[in-house]
Parts: sequence; C-alpha cells; structure tokens
Amino acid sequence: METHRFAVVEAPSALGLRNDGVARLPEALLATGLAERLAARRAGRVEPPPREPEPDADTGVRNADGVAGYATRLAAAVGDVLDRGEFPVLLGGDCSILLGSMLALRDRGRHGLLFVDGHADFYQPAADPEAEAASMELAFATGRGPRLLADLEGRGPLVRDEDVALFGFRDGEQQALDGSQPVPPRLPTWDLAKVRRLGVEGAAHQAVDQVTRPELAGFWIHLDADVLNDAVMPAVDYRLPGGLAWHELATVLDTAMASGRAVGFEVTIYNPDLDQDGVAGHELARLIGRSLAGDPAA
Repeated sequence: METHRFAVVEAPSALGLRNDGVARLPEALLATGLAERLAARRAGRVEPPPREPEPDADTGVRNADGVAGYATRLAAAVGDVLDRGEFPVLLGGDCSILLGSMLALRDRGRHGLLFVDGHADFYQPAADPEAEAASMELAFATGRGPRLLADLEGRGPLVRDEDVALFGFRDGEQQALDGSQPVPPRLPTWDLAKVRRLGVEGAAHQAVDQVTRPELAGFWIHLDADVLNDAVMPAVDYRLPGGLAWHELATVLDTAMASGRAVGFEVTIYNPDLDQDGVAGHELARLIGRSLAGDPAA
C-alpha cells in the first residue's frame, strides 16, 4: 500500500442540517488520538458562518449562501493540502462539506468519488421536507439544483455521474415517499441490498474499480457515519434500520486505500451529542485510523 503524508482539516459545519451536533465531530474524533494514529499534520480549521433561521427563499435550501461560501473557503484549504503532496483527512460537519472537497479537485483534473453513505443524498429542494443541503449534496455536486449550489464558481458539475460510486445507501423507500428525484441510471449505485447480494468484498471491488478507471486522476472518499448499522452507530441525526457492520466498512475503506488511487477522505454526520459513552466515536476513529494508515494496530 502507498504510504501517505496525512493532513487533518477540521470542517465543523452544520450549515447543511437543522441541528448543530455534528459541528462537534472534529473535536470528538481528534480527542481519541486520530491525528496521532495517522501521524497527521494539523492543517487548520475552517469555521462556518452563522446559520440562518429559515430556508433561503430563492433556492429553497437552508443556509444556501453560507453553504456556497463555505465550500469555496474549504476548497482553498483542501487544495493547499493537495498542493503540498499530502492526503487531506477532512473532519466534518455535515455532508454538504463534500462541495468544498470536490471543488478543490475540480481544478486539479478529472476525479472520481466513492460516496459511502446510508442515504443517497440526491434530493431536490422541493422534495426535501427539511430543506437541508446535507440531503442534496450529491445532486449539487453532479450539477443538479439551484445554480448557487450546483454551479459553484461556474465550475459545475464538480464530478461526472459516471465517475461516482454511490455505495451502501438504504433509504430508497423514503426517497420515493418524499418524491426525491431518482438517481440517474448512468450514475453507478450499490445500495445495501446489492451489497448484500454481491457480498461486501465483491461490491467494494466493483465500486473502487469504477472510480479508478484510467481516465481519472484519482478519487475522493466520502464517508457518512450513518452507513453503519444503527445498532453500532446510533449517534447520527437521521437513523435507519440496518447498515454495514464495522468489519464491512473496514473492508470498503481497506479496498479503497489498497487501490493506491485515493487522494483524500472526509467523514461526516457522527454527532457526539448522541454518543453518551463515546464508544461509537472511539470505534469510528479507530477504524478510520487503521484503514487509512493501513496498519491494524493504528
């Protein structure tokens, strides 16, 4: 496995959600010793602007201007890490931080996206009952939605449909009930049912193959903690039955890192306020440290 120089960027934004508990994710995971496990440089913290109380009238999205502006600032921080030849480890925050990550990569060649999440996050504003960008960011990143968010700095889409591997989501029924726009057929998907049919190892290899095609310069890993089984990761704001076991998620991340083509990583949605004994957070940090570093003892 390739040896990386890791750099941690804190992205404590809850702009994409109604609630703000996920903004404390960076402190919680760093308190477990995650940076030390990775021997990572601490590359700074990008503070979000204040949140607005109501959805934006023009876009129908909460904190739309804040999300867009934050993406630009986050892209600069991630880009600085990339330009130093380091591997960014971005600690969110909610899933809307993806826009900053992919904006940074947009200027640095054509990249893939391994999107590991319990939700597809492909809603359009009219269908999302909470008007949360964290339910729409994959749609925005692929160029769908209000221009402010789907065409950041005039560079949208930030990633092509065919360069995404959408992995592990299990909210298909809820999407349909809410009237979410469907994920387009040309965007490759491995929902949880498909992962179970193929087996997690086979599914992970298929997904990683999709984002390591020769025409891509590498790929970004997005991890939402709610892809994990609700029984072991209850510390998320939108809980769903089922999900991946710890060892299954480790298989996915290990497969991604073993490819040698991953260029960065982000983790989102873990809410320390909902993890009273801290067990879920410690296990999440341990898994991330072990898989990224390629060291079972990490």
